[in-house]
Amino acid sequence: MDLELQGKRALVTGSSKGIGEAIARTLAREGAIVIVHGRDRESAERVASSIIAQGGQAHVVIGNLTQDDAVERLVAEAETLAGTVEILVNNAGGSGGVKESWENTQLSSWSSAYDRNVLAALRVTTRVLPKMRQTKWGRIINISSLAATLPPPTGPDYSACKAAMNAMTASLAKAVAADGITVNAVSPGTIRSAALEDRFREVAKERGMGDGDLPWKEIERAVLPMFAQVPLGRVGELDEIANMIAFLASPLAAYITGINLRIDGGLSPSL
Repeated sequence: MDLELQGKRALVTGSSKGIGEAIARTLAREGAIVIVHGRDRESAERVASSIIAQGGQAHVVIGNLTQDDAVERLVAEAETLAGTVEILVNNAGGSGGVKESWENTQLSSWSSAYDRNVLAALRVTTRVLPKMRQTKWGRIINISSLAATLPPPTGPDYSACKAAMNAMTASLAKAVAADGITVNAVSPGTIRSAALEDRFREVAKERGMGDGDLPWKEIERAVLPMFAQVPLGRVGELDEIANMIAFLASPLAAYITGINLRIDGGLSPSL
């Protein structure tokens, strides 16, 4: 299927690794001009160079999304390098690496998480939105999490931030619908990453499954039920997230806006 993304200009925040990298690569394969963003230039350049080597078009911008002036600079640089941003994927953010419980959660953690996730997305969005409205076309996709609708007992700051992103998505979608702009959220469930695979192999080793060096499918089958009851019986792959985002970013998805699309293998118990 031709997604009609040829020549579309896409800024993917936090795309120097993980889900963001997969999104950037997929959009580039579909013909989009991708602006790779990160805080580490070497990592971002690696992704962009790989995209270019495979026949795609990519540029790099660097900046801390928790700083207003840095966001101003990187958006201006993106526009200089590629032109007006037509597709924005707000992927940067995350839990920060420390999962707190309600016994030790700190106000500072909530503030930092909100800045890193919600306000970071807001800073970039408000800077690219005016030109989208002028051209009467745009796609904004916010990477949320299943934790927003199925919050676990730990990491309450992260769950609350992603819930806020869902609300932001619904509100903005209504505000810009008449301008030809769609705004959607995507909530990944349990997705295979280097960190997740390392953790699964560590658990497998603790459970006596050799040195954790068994084939991935065996590790996945044995360890996944300890983490999540996924009806499909496996974790999701990065490309499965990226492919759906590419569709939402395309002209073919023009009548889809204001949704939170869960990609979780059936883990969520509700529609």
